[in-house]
Amino acid sequence: MTFWKKFFKVNPVFDKYNNIDTDSSLKEIVLVKHLENQGKYVDVYLTTEKNINLYELEQLCDSVGWVRRPLKKVKAAIDHSFLTICLFYKKDRYKQLIGFARATSDTVFHATIWDVVIHPDFQGKGLGKILMNQLIVELRCADISTITLFADPHVVSFYNNLGFIADPDGVKGMFWYPR
Repeated sequence: MTFWKKFFKVNPVFDKYNNIDTDSSLKEIVLVKHLENQGKYVDVYLTTEKNINLYELEQLCDSVGWVRRPLKKVKAAIDHSFLTICLFYKKDRYKQLIGFARATSDTVFHATIWDVVIHPDFQGKGLGKILMNQLIVELRCADISTITLFADPHVVSFYNNLGFIADPDGVKGMFWYPR
């Protein structure tokens, strides 16, 4: 906990996370012990380190049907992100990436969540919710109060269930694309 945060009341929802140092990466923590998946049990780990195997991330994105992006640009996006979170399980000495999300931020007021993905074999087990909640906790611990995201229509209800709402002021996002 930083010096100044000791003087301010911490929201009890986030209080259990006050031992997480948001100024440095979590090496890896066990997130879920003995998660059943296809008849086997695995321990799911979480890390905020940015040294992500881009080929594994590409395979994860392929597994949900996302359009491929140049790896050089994906690496730059990760390097410039305020926060990245990866979920994985270990098999012997090998780590299998099964979840990913990142957030960009002005580091003061606003953050936007991007690239939330859970491998289809692990969907429906609560990992997406855990991943999003951890992102929100980390952003709130950094005192960021406005958290936004863009969602495909088929996952809007997932984000609604996590407390995300359409802009109450009715402001519609605008985009500029090269012609």
